[in-house]
Amino acid sequence: MLIPGPDRSASDESQQRHVRARVPLAIEDWLTVCIMALLALLTFANVLVRYFTSISLAWTEEISIFLMILLAMVGTSAAVARQRHIRIGFFADRGPAQRQRRFAIFAAALVLLVFAAIAVLSARVTWDHWRYSETSPGLGLPEWLYSMWLPIVSVFIALRALGVIRRGGRPATEETRLPPPDAAGDGDMRS
Repeated sequence: MLIPGPDRSASDESQQRHVRARVPLAIEDWLTVCIMALLALLTFANVLVRYFTSISLAWTEEISIFLMILLAMVGTSAAVARQRHIRIGFFADRGPAQRQRRFAIFAAALVLLVFAAIAVLSARVTWDHWRYSETSPGLGLPEWLYSMWLPIVSVFIALRALGVIRRGGRPATEETRLPPPDAAGDGDMRS
């Protein structure tokens, strides 16, 4: 618990407890919604086609697997920023607040290290897919179209972990709304 001193106001204390992430968490939330909707549409289309024609849309499986992996990675990014990832709560949630923050910083540093390594290694895999012109088995698309997202999202996860470290182990606030279009300066979009 922070105790305000003579030169520190109560509003400073509340600002230190709840630090807003510079990159809105709504990005991961909306990506999750869009990916889930796309997965549901693909699966529903496949079920309908299979029911009425007894033919399966085999290509939907390839895209669904890719979307499920992307969904897991986007969810991981949100979990890291909000500090809701898997951890041993017995140790992480015990003791004074300072110790809890040190554990959170240590965990974020480990996440940063692991996902930076994943980004580097998966970039090498993507480069090999590009260099050897490997194609996917179902659709015959270049494999790098699927594998390029692993290093990109891994970098975003590592940056979210870096944000936790910069916030001193505090989770980002639960800001889930994007700013309205007029606040972004887009003006009236009606014609």
